[in-house]
Amino acid sequence: MRFDTSQHMKLGQHMKLAPNMIQSMEILQMSLLELQERIEQELESNVTLELDDPNAEAAAATPEDPGAPAPPAPAEADRPLDMTGASNAEDFERLDSFERANPELGDDEHPDHDRHAPAESEYAPSAARADDESDPKSRAMANAPAHAGSLTEQLRDQWALCEVDPALRDLGAHIISFFDDDGYLRTPIETVLDRFPVADPRPAPEDAARALKAVQLMLEPAGLGARDARECLLLQIDALAEEQPDADYRTIRLLVEEHLDDLVQNRVPRIAARTGLTPEQIKDAMARMRHLSLAPGRRLIEEDTRAVVPDAIVEYDGDADRYIAYLNDARLPNLRVNQEYAKLAKDREAPKETREFIKRNLSGAHWLLDAIAQRKRTILRVIGVVVEAQRDFFDYGPQAIKPLPMTRVADQLGIHVATVSRAVADKWIQTPRGVVPLRKFFTGGTQTESGEDVSWDAIKAALKEITDAEDKKKPLSDDAIADALKAKGLEIARRTVAKYRDQLGIPSARLRKTF
Repeated sequence: MRFDTSQHMKLGQHMKLAPNMIQSMEILQMSLLELQERIEQELESNVTLELDDPNAEAAAATPEDPGAPAPPAPAEADRPLDMTGASNAEDFERLDSFERANPELGDDEHPDHDRHAPAESEYAPSAARADDESDPKSRAMANAPAHAGSLTEQLRDQWALCEVDPALRDLGAHIISFFDDDGYLRTPIETVLDRFPVADPRPAPEDAARALKAVQLMLEPAGLGARDARECLLLQIDALAEEQPDADYRTIRLLVEEHLDDLVQNRVPRIAARTGLTPEQIKDAMARMRHLSLAPGRRLIEEDTRAVVPDAIVEYDGDADRYIAYLNDARLPNLRVNQEYAKLAKDREAPKETREFIKRNLSGAHWLLDAIAQRKRTILRVIGVVVEAQRDFFDYGPQAIKPLPMTRVADQLGIHVATVSRAVADKWIQTPRGVVPLRKFFTGGTQTESGEDVSWDAIKAALKEITDAEDKKKPLSDDAIADALKAKGLEIARRTVAKYRDQLGIPSARLRKTF
């Protein structure tokens, strides 16, 4: 075998992504809340950036003497930087060219793609400057309640206050550490004993059973420490029966203990035949059981929810008979470049290191302002196309949403599809039909028998409308739903009906049936 070494020269062109261009892409993809946090971070780290508060400046500039002359208007150099200007248009053109050459950088377009389900709550942004005691955001964070501990920590704190046999205290705390987030003990008790930190003497199985029973009876909410759903429900029923001795829980306990599988499958006639209960008695018991929880541990765990603040608002203009869109950026702070630092960067008498440091910060500040302005223009242009293309949605609701590929929007605006994908990522808009994700309007679809385009979301909305209007005593099968959709001009297969029904959380016909 022979090895050779050689040198070769190769001429080629490669485009490298500059850090500032990466920053502009990141800012475009940010939601409104994420951008607000980013601005706060930049204000803390970049000395040349400052808040532009015209009201504060006007108040400071107002003379105390009413008869005193008004101060002169600021010189052009002292005016705040206009964020709507595009001083780096060539750089953004390079960014668009780079995206066209590198389509893999964009998000994959998927018709059924959806983001995390958010919660509609008020948002508390990240901490601003700690030394600014007058900042209302800092005061709000200081007054916010402390974050609750994990489920294990909370249950161990409860257990420490329970009056139990001292011989069982450590074993009970050890058992609690094996609870999952639902509050179940799914680990076999033998494995729990094998992992007990004190190996000599090893706890006996009967001691473990006593400790588990004490944990189940003393910890709240009721149902914790169960090993399956049946035991979880029975623990809650026993706790309710103890709290309400006058109430009769025998029927519910009988159904859970001996007929839980039939209850899950909604086999009311079979239960009635085996127990002698009437369907009305069974339905009444099932209604009372809805107050029980199959995951009691979740009641103690704080859900990690995300706030929803719409990035844009769409309203109807009755005079012009059209929908208009505008950005919901009032909560974003107005930024400008500190002109004193801008002058210092040009001062030859200042130390060279100082001038270079300020110049770097000035460059970052200008890029941030330009990136924010570019983000606003891009999002507003994309939303404008959406409002025009989805007029029927705003007029008639989700059933009228039309297919709208991102490629069509990109071609119409003359930008890359990756730019459209970033512009709609994690963005929400407030419409007359509610607050909806912007990505919802970019879906695939099919054609009706008449040749009209219809989106998959519109088909789902029609499916839900059909099941909501059905006779619950004789619910429609998937084949019957497919036939009902076909009667509306929407022809899809039965398996597609089953898939969409599962996505909408609609149970099968047998489980929807009422007796």
